[in-house]
Amino acid sequence: MNKGDILVKEAMRSSPVTVTPTMTVKQAAEIMRKKKIGNCIVSDEKPIGILTESDILKKVVAEDLKASEVLVRDIMQTPLIVIDPYVEIEEAMKIMSKCNIRRLPVVEKGELIGIITQRDVLRLSPMLLEISREWSDIVGRDEAYLKKQVFSGKCEDCGTLSTNLRNVDGRLLCEDCIDALNYE
Repeated sequence: MNKGDILVKEAMRSSPVTVTPTMTVKQAAEIMRKKKIGNCIVSDEKPIGILTESDILKKVVAEDLKASEVLVRDIMQTPLIVIDPYVEIEEAMKIMSKCNIRRLPVVEKGELIGIITQRDVLRLSPMLLEISREWSDIVGRDEAYLKKQVFSGKCEDCGTLSTNLRNVDGRLLCEDCIDALNYE
């Protein structure tokens, strides 16, 4: 690391708002409105997903569902892509561009300690916006990067919440479902 490099921990916002997967979307939306935020981390002891205003609009409002009857776990974005606080901010930008996301929960030793958004990064340096666009154009969404990662979220076979999902043939599976595939 060079002198003057900015670390994620220096740009992140501490104490991100969390909700549980069993809350209703209405309860989560009320928290988001009260806190004047556009997203919250879904946590079941460990961070497992993220819920955004866009998720609520596209998956509840546009589908004419009743927010007081839909659970957060049914519409949250999963897997959750996270970043370490001691990584340079440029790496956070690369991950956001590669994975086509605007928010990265910051996790240290398995604990959620903050969140960094594109807006946080851009506030630090308008030049980073241009770098972000160029990086996105060059690499696009990096599927190989995603395949190597361990994710938290919902298993696509059994629906169990897990903090140890792996990409198997384009599906995110828990250890039990992966083991079952190996025995077939």
